[in-house]
Amino acid sequence: MSENEPLIPKHGGYRKLKSFQIAQLVYDVTVRFCNRYVDKRSRTHDQMVQAARSGVQNIAEGSKASGTSKKTELKLTNVARASLEELRLDYEDFLRQRSLPLWTRDDPRRDDLIARRCTTADEVAHWVQSQRNNPSTSSTKSRSSTKSTPPTQSTFPELAANAALVFIAVACSLLDRQLAAQAAAFEQEGGFTERLYRVRKNARGRNY
Repeated sequence: MSENEPLIPKHGGYRKLKSFQIAQLVYDVTVRFCNRYVDKRSRTHDQMVQAARSGVQNIAEGSKASGTSKKTELKLTNVARASLEELRLDYEDFLRQRSLPLWTRDDPRRDDLIARRCTTADEVAHWVQSQRNNPSTSSTKSRSSTKSTPPTQSTFPELAANAALVFIAVACSLLDRQLAAQAAAFEQEGGFTERLYRVRKNARGRNY
């Protein structure tokens, strides 16, 4: 390690993390989705919104804690990942319970939505609207059938839920890579105690 290693390194730049940005988009999309398609008085509404919020908050808190505790950073990042996984299941349940199709991994709309690089819930809503008005993309393949279905009123929640699932998948993938990098850094550099020892040792060496 460098002799000029700081005791508390720079930390807390979570707003620049792609995982945070996508998780925040998932949160905004989920709030809008739940207010529109899930009974506000239901427990599911609160659970979905809270799971989405937990994803965002724990990424931020983990980043803030990274300067003094890599262990805490790992723990909170993993909590964020678990919260988004819980949210993913809620969206899948929403589709399944209403007999709405869940897009397959090779559905071209997934790539199209990702390529749009949406940053706000409004941009996602505009994309959903464009898909709803496009007859060539309005039908989907369900997990149990390949029969096409014409656009109906249920197309909006189908598109919105699947769009949210696309962003959740992206966020989870980013967090998986983030967790791997954090684990590697912890293994190589240790945590605050190890850093404190190195800094004190280097300081004593300079005084001799």
